[in-house]
Amino acid sequence: MPAFILGAKSTQSQRFDDKGERIPTTFIKTDSCWLTDVKMPSKHGYFSVKLGFGQIKNIKRPVQKELEKAGIKTPLRFLREFRLEDYGDKVKFIEEPASAEASAGKGKKGIAIGETKIYVGEVVKPTVFLKKGDKVSVSGISKGKGFQGVVKRHHFKGGLRTHGQSHGERAPGSIGMTTTPGRVFKGKRMAGRMGNDRVTVKGLEVVEVKDDGIVVRGLVPGHKGGLLEVRS
Repeated sequence: MPAFILGAKSTQSQRFDDKGERIPTTFIKTDSCWLTDVKMPSKHGYFSVKLGFGQIKNIKRPVQKELEKAGIKTPLRFLREFRLEDYGDKVKFIEEPASAEASAGKGKKGIAIGETKIYVGEVVKPTVFLKKGDKVSVSGISKGKGFQGVVKRHHFKGGLRTHGQSHGERAPGSIGMTTTPGRVFKGKRMAGRMGNDRVTVKGLEVVEVKDDGIVVRGLVPGHKGGLLEVRS
C-alpha cells in the first residue's frame, strides 16, 4: 500500500525479533503530521500531497495563511511534498461538494487510498498506511561533522608512520597529473565539509506501528528530533 508521512527521529533502542535475534530499532514519532494541500495535474501540472509536521511558536505570514486555508490552527514548522504519480491508480483525488451549512462555499478535497479517505486539514496517522513487516525508505539530513580531512572523510590510509615521516601521516598525497591535461579533475576526493547531506536509507522493515509513530529495524540518518520523510 502507498505510504507517505513525516516524522521526527526519536529514541534508538534494541529488541528481539520473532527468531529471538537481537536487532537495532529506531522509533520515528509522527503524532503531529497534517495533510495541508493536494496538488492536481489540471491546475499545478503534477499530482502530489503536501504534509506539515512539527509545532513551532512563530511562523511566516504566507505559511500561516496557507494553514488557515486548510483549516489547521496549529503552527507547523515543516512543509514537504510527496509526488504521487508513481503510485498510479492506488491513490486517487477526491472532493466533496460544499454543504449548505459551509460558510466558505467550497467542498473538502483530499485523497483516497483503497477504502481510506484523508481530507485536507486532517491528521495523518501511520496506521492508515503501514503494518508490521512492510518495507519503507527513510530520508533525512545526516549529522554535520564540519571540515574534515581525507582520512576521516574518505577513509584514506594515510602515509608511513616510520622512515623519517614528519608531517604527512594524514596528508592526502599527490592530487595532480604529470601529463596532459595536467590538472585536478572535479570530484577528486579531498578534505572538505563532511555530513549535513540528504541521505536515504531504503528497505527498512517496520517492526511496530502505533498511532503516534512507527518502529523500524535499523538506524536512520540525522540527529534526535530531526525531520524524516517516510515512504513505502
